[in-house]
Amino acid sequence: QAQLVESGGGLVQAGGSLRLSCAASGGTFSRYTMGWFRQAPGKEREFVATTKWRSLNSYDADYADSVKGRFSISRGNADTVYLQMRSLKPEDTAVYYCAADPSPVYSVHARDYDYWGQGTQVTVSS
Repeated sequence: QAQLVESGGGLVQAGGSLRLSCAASGGTFSRYTMGWFRQAPGKEREFVATTKWRSLNSYDADYADSVKGRFSISRGNADTVYLQMRSLKPEDTAVYYCAADPSPVYSVHARDYDYWGQGTQVTVSS
C-alpha cells in the first residue's frame, strides 16, 4: 500500500521561506506524477504544483499562477519530492498535501491523484 508522509511545515513570517518534503513508500514512484495541493480553512483544496516524469532522472514541472516564481517543486530521488517556498505571504497559510498519480501526465485536479499524505500545516504571519 502506497504511503506518503509530508514534513517541513511550520510558522514563518511573511517574506520568509520553508521547504516541504514528501517521502513516498510502498510502491515504485519514479514515473508517478507527484503533486502538492493546499487547503485553507473554509476553502476547497487547490492545486499548487506538480512534477511528472519525462525521461530517466528528468522531470517536468507546472505551477499554479498564484505561486509561480515563488515556489519550486523538485524530485530528490524517485521516492522524495520537495516544495521550496519563498517570499511567503499570509494567503499561503494552509494545510499542504502531497499527492501521487500513477499516470505520467500533468494534472491540476485533486480527483486524478490516487494517494495522499496526511498534510502539514504552513502558517505565514503578517
